[in-house]
Amino acid sequence: MQLTGFFGVLIPVAILFLLFLSGVRIVNEYQNGVVFRLGRFVGLKRAGFRWLIPFVERMVIIDLRTVARDVPPQDVITRDNVSVKVNAVVYFRVIHADKAVLQVEDYLYATSQLAQTTLRSILGQVELDQLLSERERINHEIQQVLDARTDPWGVKVSNVEVKHIDLPAEMQRAIARQAEAERERRAKIIAAEGEHQAAEKLSMAAKVLGRYPATLQLRYLQTLVEITTGGNHTILPIPLDLLRTLSGVKAHMERADDGHEDRRYTEDEEEGPPAGGLS
Repeated sequence: MQLTGFFGVLIPVAILFLLFLSGVRIVNEYQNGVVFRLGRFVGLKRAGFRWLIPFVERMVIIDLRTVARDVPPQDVITRDNVSVKVNAVVYFRVIHADKAVLQVEDYLYATSQLAQTTLRSILGQVELDQLLSERERINHEIQQVLDARTDPWGVKVSNVEVKHIDLPAEMQRAIARQAEAERERRAKIIAAEGEHQAAEKLSMAAKVLGRYPATLQLRYLQTLVEITTGGNHTILPIPLDLLRTLSGVKAHMERADDGHEDRRYTEDEEEGPPAGGLS
C-alpha cells in the first residue's frame, strides 16, 4: 500500500520534471531566439537560460555573426559589349532577428540570390576599363544597393568584394598590346624630356665656359684624365693657348683677305667704264 502511494507521487513529479526539461533552451551569446506562442510572435529571447511553455511556445534560433557567402561566377556583358565572368564574396549579418524570420523565408538563400542579380546588374552598367581600374568604387556601389534591398529583412550587408575577373584570351592579348604601347609612349616622352633638360644644361654650361675661359682649360684636363683611365693610351696634349693663338691668326688672315678683296672691288669701281664704252 505504501509502495503504491510512493509511485503515485513519483510518476506525476517525473512527468512534470520531463515537461520542465522539454521547455529548457540555452541561447548563446551570438544568437537570438524568436519566440512563437500558438503560432503568434511574442518576442525575442536573448543569450542565457530560457524556458518555454512545452507544446505551446516554439523558438527559432538566429545566428547574429557575420556570414561570408561566395557569389558563384556570373556571365556579365559590360556596357562596351565585352563578355566577362566575375565572382565575388558578400559579408552580411542579421541585426533584427525577428525580421529575418518574419519577413523572408530563408534569409541566407534570399541574400545570396539577390547578390547574384545585383552583381550582374551593376557590372552591366560599367565599361571594362572601369571594372578593372575602379573596383573599389564598384564594390561600394554593390554594397549600398544590397544593403538597401536587404534592410526590410533585418540583414546588414557590410561589404562586397569582387574577387576574380575572367577575361577572354583575345581581350587579354588586346590589353597587353595596349599596355605595351602605353609603356613605349611614356618611354619616348621621358627620353624627349631628358634631351630637353640636357640641352638646357649644356646651354648654361656653354655660357659659363664663355664667361670664364679658365674653366675650359680645367674641363679639357678632366677629359684627358677620363680618357687615360679607360686603358693604355698615348695622348699628346696641345695647350689651349696655342689653339686660341692659331685660331686668332686664322681669323686675322681671313679678315685681311676680305679687306684686300674689298679694296680691289673699290678700285675697279673707281676706274669707271672701259675706253670706247658708252657714256
